Amino acid sequence: MKVRILLADDHAVLRAGLKLLLNAQSDMQVIGEATTGPEVLTVARALGPDLVILDVGMPDMDGLQVLRQIKRAHPQMQVLMLTMHEEEGYLRRALEAGAAGYCPKSAADAELISAIRAVMRGNVYIHPSHTKLLLDGMLPTANANNTVQLNAELSEREHAVLRLVALGHTNQEIADQLALSVKTVESYRARGMEKLGLASRAALVRHAMQQGWLNE
Repeated sequence: MKVRILLADDHAVLRAGLKLLLNAQSDMQVIGEATTGPEVLTVARALGPDLVILDVGMPDMDGLQVLRQIKRAHPQMQVLMLTMHEEEGYLRRALEAGAAGYCPKSAADAELISAIRAVMRGNVYIHPSHTKLLLDGMLPTANANNTVQLNAELSEREHAVLRLVALGHTNQEIADQLALSVKTVESYRARGMEKLGLASRAALVRHAMQQGWLNE
């Protein structure tokens, strides 16, 4: 079955190139396009794509605002951010808002194909250049405030829950996968985050990357 993709970018030339690239893949199909933030929400609601490739810099509505609204209305819909921004802050906010991946426009070719396949396997994709930014952004905080407990002893269940959270799964999806109640998942999640000294999903993803959880 092909991955059904919505392309959201206001640059017609880039969009046309990406559409050709994606439709040339045997496992992908572009089912819709959007050029503004409000249009993304309308088309996503109408077509129900598996994946939205979303530009951070959308007209009329910031891409991160669009991302938050998509995840609130369609938590199962995956969103891969496509951006020219190289700042760690953009990456952190995108992950915190629920993005499943973050790929620079400069890598919008074979790397984007790899990113899409990784995201649809349930992984979080971050381009190698952004991985360094993410870790660099984490280390000063960890060293200065000692808030990230890298050697904290998590139980097997806490580790399993936090890994799935870092991969972008909702509490309900985690409960279904691990045969637990949502309340129990929330308890493991809160206890694990407290043990690690982490306060947000973005911080958890950074920790998970550093520990190699996302490749398990």
